[in-house]
Amino acid sequence: MPTAILGKKLGMTRVFDEAGNMLPVTVIEAGPCAVLQVRTPERDGYRAVQLGFDDRFTGEQWERIQKKASEGRGRLHGHLKGLTRPLLYHYLKTARGETPKRFVREVELLPDEALEPGQRVTVEVAAEWKKVDVIGTSKGRGTAGTMRAHGFGSGPRSHGSKNQRLPGSIGAATFPGRVLKGKRMYTRLGGQRATVRNLDVVKIDPEHNLILVRGGVPGPRGGYVVVRRAVACRTER
Repeated sequence: MPTAILGKKLGMTRVFDEAGNMLPVTVIEAGPCAVLQVRTPERDGYRAVQLGFDDRFTGEQWERIQKKASEGRGRLHGHLKGLTRPLLYHYLKTARGETPKRFVREVELLPDEALEPGQRVTVEVAAEWKKVDVIGTSKGRGTAGTMRAHGFGSGPRSHGSKNQRLPGSIGAATFPGRVLKGKRMYTRLGGQRATVRNLDVVKIDPEHNLILVRGGVPGPRGGYVVVRRAVACRTER
């Protein structure tokens, strides 16, 4: 089976273990994911599987788009809702007519496993995972100063101080006469790929496609994430 599954962050709550200890957990809706394409070493040079999560269209909408595509390319204007034409024909040709998904990623496939387009990957693949890595997009914070972005200390706050939140000197004098690359200054904060490693799997609920992991994961509520078996805990490749 694949070493990862796609999902959506639903939020945080708390559960209690057998000893009565309170555990903060993040609830993730993991799967079911549709297999869209299988990468093989003979054709692509590596082994992987392309998974899709969360339908972009309803069944009736997708049937209407398929009908329009069969009638001619020019009739699709206004029906794709953000789906590019290359992706559309990828679904029509490779994914065996699978409904387009909002979140698509390639994940590693173990050498002794085999999947075919059209199959489903559910949260049950994580039944034996003890720890997981969760990959998502961190919350966008906008433009941030040096104190918030890099943890700089503030200047004196006494009477007459004019340097409380300023970054201070950013370069030398006439030589080199420029700001060196990599200088930590105000920047765009968040909105980037982030990975939290080695989170404990507290509970798996196959009936509701849920997985509970201890601690926080990147992104806001409703953000898409990739839940993979922890790299540090893998014994086979």
